[in-house]
Amino acid sequence: MNTAKYLLIVFGFSIPQLFAQAIPGTLNWYNGDGQGMYTDQAYKMLKNKKSQTVVVAVIDSGVDIEHEDLQGKIWVNPKEIPGNKIDDDKNGYVDDVHGWNFLGNANGENQENARLEKTRIYAKLKDKYDGVDPATLFDDTEYFMYANAKAEVEGELENLAQYKEGLANGQFDADTKKYIEDQLNYNLNIYYDDRSLIGDNPDDFTDTHYGNNDVEGPEALHGTHVSGIIAAIRGNGKGGDGVADNVKIMSVRTVPNGDEQDKDVALAIRYAVDNGAQVINMSFGKDYSPHQNEVYQAMLYADTNGVLMIHAAGNDAKDVDVEPNYPSSHIELQAAFSNLLTIGASTRMKGEAMVAEFSNYGAETVDVFAPGLEIYNTVPQSAYMNLQGTSMAAPMVAGAAAMLKSYFPSLSMWEIKTILLETATVYTDFDFSFKSVTGGIVNLKSAVKACEKAVKSKN
Repeated sequence: MNTAKYLLIVFGFSIPQLFAQAIPGTLNWYNGDGQGMYTDQAYKMLKNKKSQTVVVAVIDSGVDIEHEDLQGKIWVNPKEIPGNKIDDDKNGYVDDVHGWNFLGNANGENQENARLEKTRIYAKLKDKYDGVDPATLFDDTEYFMYANAKAEVEGELENLAQYKEGLANGQFDADTKKYIEDQLNYNLNIYYDDRSLIGDNPDDFTDTHYGNNDVEGPEALHGTHVSGIIAAIRGNGKGGDGVADNVKIMSVRTVPNGDEQDKDVALAIRYAVDNGAQVINMSFGKDYSPHQNEVYQAMLYADTNGVLMIHAAGNDAKDVDVEPNYPSSHIELQAAFSNLLTIGASTRMKGEAMVAEFSNYGAETVDVFAPGLEIYNTVPQSAYMNLQGTSMAAPMVAGAAAMLKSYFPSLSMWEIKTILLETATVYTDFDFSFKSVTGGIVNLKSAVKACEKAVKSKN
């Protein structure tokens, strides 16, 4: 995932849309009534009801575990002794007290920038296929993946070339300048080696002993914001309120400034499951996945262990029934996995504007929508910021699922997933059933009612 896509379209490409202050009248709108998730109303129904702690794994860019609004909300590995440089729980990860960082090395160094997957494909296959006539190939599947990746990379580089003079003349603000430079130097640079620091073989899924325990990393803005949406302390007047009140965040750093590696994603999912996560938030995605089968096997591992996976639909305003957003937006996966939800982004507006203009959609592959525009929450150094994207909508649902599981522990994650879908609010002033399976937005008040009914029927 290119973490710059939050999204503000300028000069024909995406750069961050960041606000240091909450937009007036929008603070906590996502927890309220109207176009929100009715979270606050749900908690009124749960008053005086006990809850159990739920662990949510955030597979992302890293989390500022010292943030003032996440204190008491960070997962601690009970089997690991901090700082003794020993793998006490013998899970293969030394001193993984709060999670693991798959983007680092044993010396404590961390990768920040990476190529896009299409750039890696172009670079890897360039010597093999340059000048080859596809008519001479027995199996041209790999060739056409290469050809498509090459065309996209070269097209984007051509588009960016027009801004080089502006960069030299200082015509762009800092955010725009950084975005262009990151694209040219890292994301679209076929000669940039984005794995040398880590030292593993990203194509060898048995090579698992790499990384370090720095779960924040060099740039944790995205993952910290995601974590705050799920778990920020409720009612303290600082930033936005988290959706779940009794939750622990397990940080699994996997997403650089660029596209995540399939291997890191697969190992991150397995790490989360093996260490007790009940919900996994996956606010990332990409257009190419050369090792998609290995990722799906890891997802199946989570699925069979009853762990609910929440995946962001993506921010390209495209129909992912037709154009995939890996790893989850595939029609065949709807039947294959019981514990998987793909989430689109909604807004606080009414009518057609309720669907965020940047959000991916899909009548068969995007399950439900949740708030993803003008979301004010935690970022590193105990600060707060407005961000937008399906990356913000996914943790809304991860928080909702964790909240329901904490108050209704006898329900399985599949039952909670089903309830979230069945109780989504379908608005009559605009039909967006063609945008998702449910055509609705998550409603926690209705979900709590349904959970209470489901528990009573079990008893």
